[in-house]
Amino acid sequence: MPNPAIDNIEAIAEELRAGAEEGESLGRLPDDMAKRLKQAGIIRLLQRKKYNGYEAHPREFAETVMKTASIYGSAGWVGGIVGVHPWQLAFADPQVQEEILGEDTDTWQASPYMPAGVAVPADGGFVLNGRWQFSSGTDHCDWIFLGALLGGQDGQPLMPPHSMHVILPRSDYEIIGGSWDVVGLRGTGSKDIVVKDAFVPAYRVMDADKVIDGSAAREYGVTETLYKMPWSTIFPLGITSATIGICEGVLAAGIGYQRNRVGATGTLVKDDPYVLHALSDSASEIDAARQQLLSNVDRVWDKVDRGEEIDFATRARIRRDQARAAWRAVRAADEIFDRAGGNALRMDNPLQRFWRDAHAGLHHAIHVTSTTYHAAALASLNVEVPQGPLRVMI
Repeated sequence: MPNPAIDNIEAIAEELRAGAEEGESLGRLPDDMAKRLKQAGIIRLLQRKKYNGYEAHPREFAETVMKTASIYGSAGWVGGIVGVHPWQLAFADPQVQEEILGEDTDTWQASPYMPAGVAVPADGGFVLNGRWQFSSGTDHCDWIFLGALLGGQDGQPLMPPHSMHVILPRSDYEIIGGSWDVVGLRGTGSKDIVVKDAFVPAYRVMDADKVIDGSAAREYGVTETLYKMPWSTIFPLGITSATIGICEGVLAAGIGYQRNRVGATGTLVKDDPYVLHALSDSASEIDAARQQLLSNVDRVWDKVDRGEEIDFATRARIRRDQARAAWRAVRAADEIFDRAGGNALRMDNPLQRFWRDAHAGLHHAIHVTSTTYHAAALASLNVEVPQGPLRVMI
């Protein structure tokens, strides 16, 4: 099935730009914008064809997220994060798939996956309690994936910890208003979520370890290459694609702003070799980040499609490159913004919003390089990477 989503996004580009200021003010995507994104199909790119999805190549998903983020960062961010959830839903229990998408295939699902709750076994399922931060796009979602730890009857996590992904309808959780007052990505509405004594039937619970190592998809019996892709490749993809797309927005806004600008020395910027050098260098760095991310997705897809196993060393290298791509793009965006003069700081200049959003994107946990770099380096030396923090999100 062809992917018209990127063309649809380009067709509504001016509407996205026009709604950006309202999104910043509301602290979430405006309702009309969310509706237009639904119509564009960005969230259905990784969704099963059975539920009106495209089952698109992850490269197409990444390219569409980048395009959206280059127009309005928060819209791209929501597209990238919310857009991954139908991918995981594709190998959840068929009963919950039908509950969520059976009547409306444009039903959005939120997250986060951090295990900030405790799920205590009960007859037929679990009782969940907890509070989670950073639920992007949550105001426009009717279901949610939440990370939780298995707990004992005292309500405390059992040791050693066992992580789960639990799936709840909107009626079972509370969105905390006013919990997203931030410097960047304001329009994402990444608010806090609270759950109090919600019963979650067992069919709506996924073993997080099995999701991450791919055995959940194998047990479900999926045959499509898309749903056999490693979690550590697909989950970060939307986040990093949005961050790189935002940096492409910095570049486009910076070039547009500098085109006729007179610099502090009274020289037209187009006659200033130092600024021109920085623009070219930054443009190449941002493009390098884009190409590295996309080429690695292609490489993993091809291996999975051939039936090859994606071993830990490969997954670690892909995660290393993915995190590095985000940092490379944002540092290049800094070079553009730093040479744009004092008027780039004005709130009516979109350049400053793209710049703030780029840095906010870099703060996502998926872009923390320390443990990922450590693990990738050990694996490259054929050293067994110990269980624990070094293997998290790989």
